Amino acid sequence: MRVMDPTLSPRLAILLILLGLANASPHEREFGYCEKVVKKWASSAPSLEVKENKHTLRDLLFFLHIPRTGGRTYFHCFLKKLYPSALECPRSYDKLRFDPSKPKCRLLATHDDYSMMSKLPKDKTSVVTILRHPVDRVFSTYEFSVEVAARFLVHPNLTSATRMVGRLRSKNKGFAVSTLDIWPWKYLVPWMREDLFARRDARRHSGSRDIYGSDPYNMEDVVMPLHKYINDPIARDIIHNGVTFQIAGLTNNSYFAESHEVRHCVMLHKELGELVLEVAKRRLDDMLYVGLTEDHRESATMFGDVVGAQVISQLRGSSSGVQTVATNNSEQSSLPDSEPDEEHSQNATLDFEVSMKENNEASKGNMTVGKLMESYESCISTLRKSQSLRRISSLKRVSPANFTKESRRQVGGAVLQEIKSLNNLDLELYEYAKDIFAQQHRRTAQNSAVTEKLENMITSSYGTSQWIRVFLFLPIMLLLIFFFLFVNARRRTSKVKI
Repeated sequence: MRVMDPTLSPRLAILLILLGLANASPHEREFGYCEKVVKKWASSAPSLEVKENKHTLRDLLFFLHIPRTGGRTYFHCFLKKLYPSALECPRSYDKLRFDPSKPKCRLLATHDDYSMMSKLPKDKTSVVTILRHPVDRVFSTYEFSVEVAARFLVHPNLTSATRMVGRLRSKNKGFAVSTLDIWPWKYLVPWMREDLFARRDARRHSGSRDIYGSDPYNMEDVVMPLHKYINDPIARDIIHNGVTFQIAGLTNNSYFAESHEVRHCVMLHKELGELVLEVAKRRLDDMLYVGLTEDHRESATMFGDVVGAQVISQLRGSSSGVQTVATNNSEQSSLPDSEPDEEHSQNATLDFEVSMKENNEASKGNMTVGKLMESYESCISTLRKSQSLRRISSLKRVSPANFTKESRRQVGGAVLQEIKSLNNLDLELYEYAKDIFAQQHRRTAQNSAVTEKLENMITSSYGTSQWIRVFLFLPIMLLLIFFFLFVNARRRTSKVKI
């Protein structure tokens, strides 16, 4: 694995890697060479066998959080309410500080790719993840990059913003993790931030204040247009087919030494992507749970039934007990990337933190799946309000660019088709995930039906009386059998003596 010089900007570091690959010898760029590289990796890829007990929660739950899929909601509103702070793996969202050897570490939530499994006890780890339609995920990645980068425009220039980030990191070192520390935002946000400042400076130098246009995805005077964003080398290396590479363990954040070479061979020769895709599919097959962002309601219900129920049962049977989320002073929340400059943005963050504390206090005691789902509904309502207010505050600085579902529909067909072409592997993997999701749904429905029948049989008056008769009659039957065996034994003994 190539090591990036930390003094380099994320954009320059990635471009240097891409340049090095582009300048590789013709032999290294030939299809035959790349085919051997990718096949060798695919044949040796670990954890390709689907375990028979994959539906059973193991000791460690690894939430492989794919960016822009709604994973933050699951983390705060499900997992943080199931696992006490003491059972969270330390610094879950910061690979450099991750310590899997922590005693009683039971929950790991991270944007790291599947190569993280090389650091974990494979036979004791269950993996869960959520997928989103690739086109929507690209839109959301672009929008979030702009949203976070726009927060820095409160500063007079890029130098001031960069110095502020340095001060924040120094001040909060060891206590919190910033968005700028988390993959992929540690690459995408600085890139967009630099671009926003350059465009603002250009407008000021030209003396132009009027901005025309109705398409927020193509306002070149204010923000990098979407069609340029998706064709930039950084986007091609990190965003496109990013889900396939993340689940395969081949991102530019991978622990696998050969990840960069394999990924770029696939980028050079698209037909080799099928080998990586098959590895990603097998990884999905072996997961405890696969959710879909688009089927949010059903995914959440299934998560409660499949994952939540087992976590509750597992912790209840352990010495840890089932503690729902207690106030966690060392929580891995992302810090604001610039000083809050809007009162309602501050209030939104405060409201969410207060709500989390209130929910923590309210949920102490024995947790059930029903209580978990009720708590989840309350949590996501507060979280979405907080995110919406902060988004509005950030996008004011790049007005009139304002991203909505309606404005997405106005993006031209050529751009949409290009996004699909650039994410061909992710599109196929998403369809595969939909099949897995449907299988999970059928299995959960069948289990629920069986459980309901048993409950009805036990709780119904007829069923109750029948069970009572069985339990009352059973000891009598055992006594009669014992007496019969004892009498027969005595008779045989008497015959022998005679």
